[in-house]
Amino acid sequence: MDSSNDILSEVAESGRRLREAIPDVYAAYKAQHAAAIASDGTLPTKFRELIALAIAVSKQCDGCIAAHARGAAQRGATAQEVAEAIGVAILMNGGPGTVWGPRAFAAFEEFAEGPG
Repeated sequence: MDSSNDILSEVAESGRRLREAIPDVYAAYKAQHAAAIASDGTLPTKFRELIALAIAVSKQCDGCIAAHARGAAQRGATAQEVAEAIGVAILMNGGPGTVWGPRAFAAFEEFAEGPG
């Protein structure tokens, strides 16, 4: 498995080209992201990132896992908080959660260790 930084880098160039082709779609997605995650509401952004990370496990999306593991690390989530959020994803997904959950935990550990 590639590192989570590698996964994000892998999609960056093609993502830039696609964003140039459909800028309105990406602008709308960015606005939706900001509304859903970027600022504290009743739920702090850290909790929102943990929810997104658990959903990323459910969707089996390495890019989503990498992005939200980084977001959780940047917002101060602890390894135990990440593990517990992944535990809920495992509950809701059964066997596939036991494959994608460890990927999410490893991604968090990668980003929690330092810059990325």
